[in-house]
Amino acid sequence: MSGTLYGLGVGPGDPELITLKALRILRSADIVAYPAPETGDSLARGIVAEHLPEGIEEYAIRMPMVVERFPAQDVYDRAAADLGAALDAGRTVAVLCEGDPFFYGSFMYLFGRLAERHRVTVVPGVSSLTACAARLEAPLAARNDTLVVLPAPLSDDILEPRLLASDAAVLIKVGRHLPRIRALLTRLGLSERARYIERATMATERVLPLSHAGEDSAPYFSTILVHRRGDAWLSETAPAREVAE
Repeated sequence: MSGTLYGLGVGPGDPELITLKALRILRSADIVAYPAPETGDSLARGIVAEHLPEGIEEYAIRMPMVVERFPAQDVYDRAAADLGAALDAGRTVAVLCEGDPFFYGSFMYLFGRLAERHRVTVVPGVSSLTACAARLEAPLAARNDTLVVLPAPLSDDILEPRLLASDAAVLIKVGRHLPRIRALLTRLGLSERARYIERATMATERVLPLSHAGEDSAPYFSTILVHRRGDAWLSETAPAREVAE
């Protein structure tokens, strides 16, 4: 009998933000797999390290962390073949994913390769969006607000109309694009309504005014929240609360 493949969302970084369901499955799995850089430790594994059962078999999916080479199709092909063989042997495989598996999660590439032949269960996790909003004490949206999620690597020609057409926005994957994004928000009159956070919920978390963030770049796990009213709970006619600079 074929085993089950689980995609476990393990949250944004705080080990206590893993769900009870994900924790239960993790503790009963035969194999735990996780994305990892070509060299070095896996962030996803680090999040759940204290929860891993002693002696559990581990499978690191090592991939290049270079934008031009991602997603690395051969890496996922090989991982799908290895994990598929384990599933065929009746073993249970839990694949870890930072945040939520289906929100920019690498698990989706395994899902696309294995779901037709194997039982798959996806366990949602706390996403970076909700984690950042909680840590910044900044609700994402209210009432009939439109909310857009925008990867910072997109060009200004794409970002500008989407920012202007939305009540609220979350800019992710800021990294080296920080100076350009900051300049764009300033030009659109949105910089005073922007909140910046690095590595939300991790031990190295930092919350900064956007103007005080790095001059040249930011960590990959950095996010900017923008709301046109400043605070989502305000009405259109209420004065906005400025973000502290």
